[in-house]
Amino acid sequence: MFEKLKEKLGGFKKALGTVLETKEKEAIKTEPAKVESVKVKTVKAGIKTDVKADVKTDLNTRVTSSETGEIGEIRKTPEPAIPPKAPEKFGIFDKIKAAVFEQEFIIEESSVKDILWELEMALLESDVALPVAEKIVESIKLELVGTRRKIGSDTGKIVEDALKKAILKVISVDYFDFDEFIKKANKPVSIVFVGVNGTGKTTTVAKMAERFKSQNYSVVIAAGDTFRAGAIEQIDRHAEALGIKIIKHQEGSDPAAIIYDAIQFAKAKHKDIVLADTAGRMHININLMDQLKKICRVNNPDLIIFVDEAIAGNDAVERAKLFNSAVPFSGSILTKADADSKGGAAISISYTTGKPILFLGVGQTYKDLVKFEPQWLISRLFE
Repeated sequence: MFEKLKEKLGGFKKALGTVLETKEKEAIKTEPAKVESVKVKTVKAGIKTDVKADVKTDLNTRVTSSETGEIGEIRKTPEPAIPPKAPEKFGIFDKIKAAVFEQEFIIEESSVKDILWELEMALLESDVALPVAEKIVESIKLELVGTRRKIGSDTGKIVEDALKKAILKVISVDYFDFDEFIKKANKPVSIVFVGVNGTGKTTTVAKMAERFKSQNYSVVIAAGDTFRAGAIEQIDRHAEALGIKIIKHQEGSDPAAIIYDAIQFAKAKHKDIVLADTAGRMHININLMDQLKKICRVNNPDLIIFVDEAIAGNDAVERAKLFNSAVPFSGSILTKADADSKGGAAISISYTTGKPILFLGVGQTYKDLVKFEPQWLISRLFE
């Protein structure tokens, strides 16, 4: 999962780490000497004796002998070494040259500009949306450029920490705890699943039903996809396999009415959850999008979940944006994440829609559904 993205992030970490190590070596070479050995003379019982003592160059006329503990006069005082003056302000776009100041060096923009451009290209190649790639690169630039770093610090960790912070910013948008929401919400909780054709929406409804059932919630499924041939039979088989009640009408029936009936049944029978399947539809099909608006207007669901394939990359991101503008949803579920080597959709959808990713589908069985946590994704990318 996300192997290509992990590889590209690893390459960036190594390349930028090399750049920082080079700047550190240059800084060490320019560091002025702090200590010099000078001759001092001490007076003891009328006898003058020359001894060596290590003294700091900022001393003026008197030192203490390390051998006698007595005060003597310096015969020769070296010129004091003056460290270079540190810039008063380190702006992001200032062309600051790396310099040493009290065992530190400054990361200049010119030294990381090219490598940040390469990172942006690598993110785009991994299907990360352009505004998201730009946001990640800008966050890393803010984290690093113009900052002081201790000589001898772990450059690899510096780069990795900057990457983690940047990616967390774009995937943690409007995060909420799905399980906590379900636990506290008034029952029955109605959830409508929407999305385009062929993305695994019906199977995802069955996986969610299995998950709720394993948490001891009572579940009802509404067969709201009356448009696709065989859709009712498909969801009916899932319900039978899971031992879950299904509310269905004939093919071609009004999906809004079916979902309404399912919610009323759940209220009458004191069921906890209503999961409503809907027909897949392209966002450019005005009639079907109007139908979806009607479903949500009539039933006022507690949650609307957008379902798409992780492997669709930027297409999934664009579809999510258009669905969200037509029927504002609560969050997303990405299917086939186990087959996604790029990871662009997983990183981009939250930021572009302002809505969290809730789950990832990672296999074909009912239990192959992973609750999405930002830290979980970060650990997968940097394990």
